[in-house]
Amino acid sequence: MKALWLVNGRETGVDPADRGLAYGDGLFETMAAVDGHIRWLDYHFERLERGCRRLAIEAPDRELVCAEITAHCPRSGRTIVKLIVTRGPGERGYRPPDAPKPTRILGFSAWPEIPSSHYTHGIRVHVCALRLGVSPALADLKHLCRLEQVLAHVELRGRDVEQGLLLDTTERVVGGSSSNVFAVRGAELLTPAVTRNGIAGVMRRVVLETAPHVGLAPREADLTLRDLNDADELFVTNALIGIWPVARLDQRVFARGPATARLMQQLGIGTDA
Repeated sequence: MKALWLVNGRETGVDPADRGLAYGDGLFETMAAVDGHIRWLDYHFERLERGCRRLAIEAPDRELVCAEITAHCPRSGRTIVKLIVTRGPGERGYRPPDAPKPTRILGFSAWPEIPSSHYTHGIRVHVCALRLGVSPALADLKHLCRLEQVLAHVELRGRDVEQGLLLDTTERVVGGSSSNVFAVRGAELLTPAVTRNGIAGVMRRVVLETAPHVGLAPREADLTLRDLNDADELFVTNALIGIWPVARLDQRVFARGPATARLMQQLGIGTDA
């Protein structure tokens, strides 16, 4: 399919003075649509609206966005739907305008080819040398300032891996380069807390809520690389891929264990995810 981008409901360009371009002053949601319907739509909007409150940006009207999605999203197959909200145009300088006019950008693009082996056999992960900053003010937000993740993917060029693992400057685990990470230890399911940095992923929320139904006790915690290497199972998540088991973390080899398999089965994630 040909990508389609709407700016405030129209097929037009973005104002060059938009603060989203100049400063990353905004938020985004990347959503998976199946046959025209967004998976976990309420969770995406709840996170977006929470982020807008934190950044003091007026959130877009939910009914308006849903109407645009209904009007333009293909009715069959899988589609990536991306919603970007910025503070809108402004004068030069960091100080935001007193009466901002937010920009709403909605995009529709083709679903990527994902090998079925990522679900059945797992993926390879490399620990990045890059260390993420600690920033509680921006922690858990899906904000537009993603240069650290860009640099992580630059670092992964030429490596035969599917994800990078990111630590912060205190050597605590943050997550994957475009995912959240989970560690299974016995009957406990651990994931890094998002109080200092990281993203409160939608699929992360789904997994945390689903875990008790498959016999796992979920817990957010400060995790180190040693904690991951000592785990029984590892997997990564995001709203597009669902769950990918981790088969290798640098030299440490993991099997797709029973806990990960139960979660994937409970959520209907597999080779056709």
